[in-house]
Amino acid sequence: MAEEEGADAIGVIVCSDSKRCITIKRAREIFEALSPKTEKICVTNTINNSDVDVIMSLKPDALQISRDLIIPENIKTKVYRYISDYGDIPLCDALVIDNSKGMGIAYDRDFALKVAKISKVPIILAGGLTPDNVFDAIKDISPFAVDVSSGVEKSKGVKDRQKLRKFIEICREA
Repeated sequence: MAEEEGADAIGVIVCSDSKRCITIKRAREIFEALSPKTEKICVTNTINNSDVDVIMSLKPDALQISRDLIIPENIKTKVYRYISDYGDIPLCDALVIDNSKGMGIAYDRDFALKVAKISKVPIILAGGLTPDNVFDAIKDISPFAVDVSSGVEKSKGVKDRQKLRKFIEICREA
């Protein structure tokens, strides 16, 4: 559905304790149904390299991970790392600013602005984004991308096509 509505990337949560976590089999089915132009992202909070091997069998374009996971050198995919405090900024291809850690709580504007100013890599803004606030968030922070989940759901884990369509339209306008 997200690709049909114009999403540039689709993330699946795997090897995680999240309520939105899906099986590797289901993730593979989703990725196989996507066009080659849609970025395929595996989102995980694992800190186990054995899980990374399983995740990499999906051939994602990027891994969206915690800053605690050490990626083996043989992994040749983009790495997007979560940052939610002022600790060391990890090596990665993009930083995901999400103070809520996937709980749908609004991002910390001051923190996001500070990180965006000092980051040498693109910023992906997440946390509490909805069709009602994403325009201002994009104008304010100027992220490379935005990440949404609960902000376009009609119930836990179930996306609402109308909300998703509106969210993507607003992102394109911003």
